[in-house]
Amino acid sequence: MEKRWVLKDPGDPVLVSSLAKQINVTETIASLLVQRGVDTFEKAKRFFRPSLADLYDPFLMKDMAEAVERIEQAIRRGESILFYGDYDVDGTTAVALMYSFFRKRYSKIGYYIPDRYNEGYGISFKGIDFAFENGYSLIIALDCGIKAVEKVKYAKLRNIDFIICDHHLPGERIPDAVAVLDPKRSDCKYPFKELSGCGVGFKLLQGYCKKEGISEEELYQHLDLLAVSIASDIVPIVDENRVLAFYGLEKLNTNPSRGLKSIIKIAGIENQRIAIDDIVFRIGPRINAAGRMESGKTAVDLLCASDDSSAFEVGALIDSCNNDRKHVDRSITHEALRMIAQDKRLQHSYSTVLFNPSWHKGVVGIVASRLIETYYRPTIILTQSGDLATGSARSVQGYDLYQAIEACSDLLENFGGHMYAAGLTMKVDRVEEFKRRFEEHVSKTITPEMLSPQIDIDARIRLDDITERFFNLLKQFQPFGPGNMSPVFMAENVYDNGEARLVGSEKEHLKLTLVQEGSTQKFDAIAFQMAEYYKPIHYGQPFDACFAIHENNYKGNITLQLRVKDIKLRAK
Repeated sequence: MEKRWVLKDPGDPVLVSSLAKQINVTETIASLLVQRGVDTFEKAKRFFRPSLADLYDPFLMKDMAEAVERIEQAIRRGESILFYGDYDVDGTTAVALMYSFFRKRYSKIGYYIPDRYNEGYGISFKGIDFAFENGYSLIIALDCGIKAVEKVKYAKLRNIDFIICDHHLPGERIPDAVAVLDPKRSDCKYPFKELSGCGVGFKLLQGYCKKEGISEEELYQHLDLLAVSIASDIVPIVDENRVLAFYGLEKLNTNPSRGLKSIIKIAGIENQRIAIDDIVFRIGPRINAAGRMESGKTAVDLLCASDDSSAFEVGALIDSCNNDRKHVDRSITHEALRMIAQDKRLQHSYSTVLFNPSWHKGVVGIVASRLIETYYRPTIILTQSGDLATGSARSVQGYDLYQAIEACSDLLENFGGHMYAAGLTMKVDRVEEFKRRFEEHVSKTITPEMLSPQIDIDARIRLDDITERFFNLLKQFQPFGPGNMSPVFMAENVYDNGEARLVGSEKEHLKLTLVQEGSTQKFDAIAFQMAEYYKPIHYGQPFDACFAIHENNYKGNITLQLRVKDIKLRAK
């Protein structure tokens, strides 16, 4: 699949030159900063030296005072408090954060994670009934609840109060809870709108600590959980999230909680510096697997483990869930690809909508993402749950999937999400009509550019520019993530030094040593899934490469390695 390379605007040359002189860096580094909105000495100082002192006052968030007061009241009265969270990483880390903090100072607490299959996303009537039957009079909802108008009303009839901590877009009505903390509320003046659900829970604890005179150092002991939520929920790692992720990673690397320590060991990353990518690809999927395959409560049990033996016991169970998940999603992906290969109409469509009543509901979102790697277009994977077809949708860069689904909303029982990901439910007998209508809408609204993967390139450089100081400065751009992605560079007219070889179990990857005319530098490089370029490159054909720069740790020997994202061959 051919990819489009888009070179970013390097920024105002006067501004770039001025910043380079002020902070004593190359203009390439200064340009990378300006692209990220870091265009003054003060901003650069905050970017390179994140400080917990820069966190915003939690009481700037609407309803914060009411939320803190209701918790204080519950503790004074000896009420039982239930922490209720979604079954994904953000929800389970949020519940674990709350429970771990309060169990040191109050005993009448518990937690509840809804079942993905029997209850679905968010607050459920079953969860409220559980609270009522077990004597809970205050529910603190985490990473969910912003649209739970009817559920909150139902809870009130049972004398149960709600505090909602959410970060999703509100609907037309705000639930009539004691407090609704959500920076995306139109009437909330909190300066940063992109907190994770766990992040909103953290702000509530921060407010509680301020009011109660508790040292925030005690709260910071749980920042490893918050870093996991920030990375896994793919929220922008800018502003307050950057500070929280920076210090959360520090905690994760030096003294993680017992539960996270067990996952790190099981994932085989205990002897390396853990970065955001390790959370996204190694830690987060294992936590998520519990809710996908078994119960999200198991993930909270792990994250709140109070001794090493139980942490490793539950960690092993969750790792087993993750292995099952990988097997199931791989099997369904292969089946889905076969369905497309056998249908000529589908092969040439602008969208993919597949339905199989036997597919596992817990992995349909992952399968949708995997299909986009082969057929780059908006994709919906549906399975059957009860008497309904339900599933997940994923989009491609620049295309508003939510609007496309909304255009077919008369066929749906329920749907929700955002531009790039959504969930939806419909009656089974409406699936075929939905496929037709969705394809019709996408075909009329998607552009040819959107159907071709795009690689955003931060800067054009020469291999000679990659010095030790250059890379050390790049490392200080971490933590990387949305809003501050790992920089991608382009080097033109490079070639292999003659040692190119194919690696991998199926010889699917290309290992190179890149050199450039007029340069004294040479760099090891790896190009995953690019075996088709082996012959021309092996025989000396020059090419342009776009890549990110990484440290490769092989048996304790650390070297720089270029991770190639794409190759464009040049004429000899």
